Amino acid sequence: MNQQSLSAFIWSVSDLLRGDYKQSEYGRVILPFTVLRRLDCVLETTKPAVLAEYQAKQAQGITPDPFVLRVADQSFFNVSPLDMKKLMGDQDHISQNLYSYINAFSPAVRDVFERFEFHTQIERLAKSGLLYQVTERFTQVDLHPDQVSNHQMGLVFEELIRKFAELSNETAGEHFTPREVIRLMVNLIFIEDDDVLSKPGVVRTIYDPTAGTGGMLSIAGEYLEEHNPKARLTVFGQELNPESYAICKADMLIKGQDVSKIVFGNTLSEDGHPATTFDYMLSNPPFGVEWKKVEKEVRKEHETQGYNGRFGPGLPRVSDGSMLFLLHLIAKMRPVSEGGSRFGIVLNGSPLFTGGAESGESEIRRHVLENDLLEAIIGLPTDMFYNTGISTYVWIVSNRKPEHRKGSVQLIDASGMWQKMRKSLGAKRKELSDGHIAEITRLFGGFKEAEADGKPISRIFKNADFGYRTITVERPLMENGKPVLGSKGKAKAKGKKVADAKLRDTENVPLSEDVEVYFKREVLPHVPDAWIDHDKTKIGYEIPFNRHFYVIQPPRPLEAIDADLKQVVGRIQAMLEEIAG
Repeated sequence: MNQQSLSAFIWSVSDLLRGDYKQSEYGRVILPFTVLRRLDCVLETTKPAVLAEYQAKQAQGITPDPFVLRVADQSFFNVSPLDMKKLMGDQDHISQNLYSYINAFSPAVRDVFERFEFHTQIERLAKSGLLYQVTERFTQVDLHPDQVSNHQMGLVFEELIRKFAELSNETAGEHFTPREVIRLMVNLIFIEDDDVLSKPGVVRTIYDPTAGTGGMLSIAGEYLEEHNPKARLTVFGQELNPESYAICKADMLIKGQDVSKIVFGNTLSEDGHPATTFDYMLSNPPFGVEWKKVEKEVRKEHETQGYNGRFGPGLPRVSDGSMLFLLHLIAKMRPVSEGGSRFGIVLNGSPLFTGGAESGESEIRRHVLENDLLEAIIGLPTDMFYNTGISTYVWIVSNRKPEHRKGSVQLIDASGMWQKMRKSLGAKRKELSDGHIAEITRLFGGFKEAEADGKPISRIFKNADFGYRTITVERPLMENGKPVLGSKGKAKAKGKKVADAKLRDTENVPLSEDVEVYFKREVLPHVPDAWIDHDKTKIGYEIPFNRHFYVIQPPRPLEAIDADLKQVVGRIQAMLEEIAG
């Protein structure tokens, strides 16, 4: 059964729920039942051996769990003699037996169903007379990994969540990222490490602070397994949404990962992996979502811990918390002495330029650039994500830049690299093909300026090219045609011209340019009586991405414009003559 047919079959359960459940509530039933059936199928082949081992160890008075785990050949087990098909044999006691079956799972799996609040749904389905029918429907589909791969299962979960989010008017894109975008990000963070990753027995860690259903962690694992089956990737994550967390945890259980490293909670207010650093990281934090709910905790960490905490460089405006995740990931980078780190994060356009000099956003950019952490920014096409059509950017950040990248930042404009999807999914109408991913990866790996169709698509800048000084330009307060001089206040102001606040202005001067030279060239010719108040000078950083790829289209020759106008005038005159006639 292909992924679309499987999604359609599972979705058909909603026909049973219609009337007793609102559309927005379908996911509360269908998602946990899908997870349960998947786990049920995974354990099917080892079930007899597990039960035998469990009974034998109990008879010997030995704690059976570690022995049962080994026999199950998974990172979880179930010691109930029941399975979902056997539940069908006792319709009158379906709810009690289902409770018993779920409680016989190992603790990590029981936590998954607690996050789903599955017991509440079992009770509700039983009262509605639907529990047997729904359970029976799920027994009709085989979700064993031999029939449905982990990759395919991940796509099914994402499809279901997207549908439920649309029905609930929720933001589907907060829970997962399009798979081809993840593949691109994984390519970019691993590209320079192929030699290291190909060594047998290599162990690396990867972390996603906004793990969703675990797509980023899964694809990173698939990449490494494909390139080096002997390498091992240990995954860490944190997720705020209970359903997404439950799916992520279940997926990692099936893949044999240590699910204690997948933590539930808000990453910004309660770091689930304190004092832990990682080799690689990936994140797609929610776009433009305010952080007011966690403002107290974040400000406290910023003010009391400074650079010893995660948010030392500064805080963005409360209306958009995405740059807090950028700072969080930087704080999680493995020290250079221990091999360093590289991460990819998806951000909207706002973090590139929002906020003037010395604002929280500017200070964060300053910290990233002055510490030479930014390797590249890739501008993606619009309409790439399920919940928004806006422009998005992948930042590649590393504290172990190769020598040829040091002191520089590469900007890649991939906004024209896309193909139309056969069927739109929410706001997502475009996708990256394998060829597009390969081309962007090649541009990043090549680290050279490049053009396509006469337009730049890869440009390289020095870090300082994004910095500027905001200077304050003052002009004198005039009385009776003469400048007013200071007579009191600060000693250094005495006898000096008093500035007229109404005429005060600011200018942004690139860091690469001498302020006085700029002032003489750009300001004094227009306002000869002006001066700079150096005490008010501020340093800022912004990355005007689109400006660096803008190609000026020269205007058409005047003769061509004039000829067009004559044609239009001629047509208007002809029409007027027809009306008059």
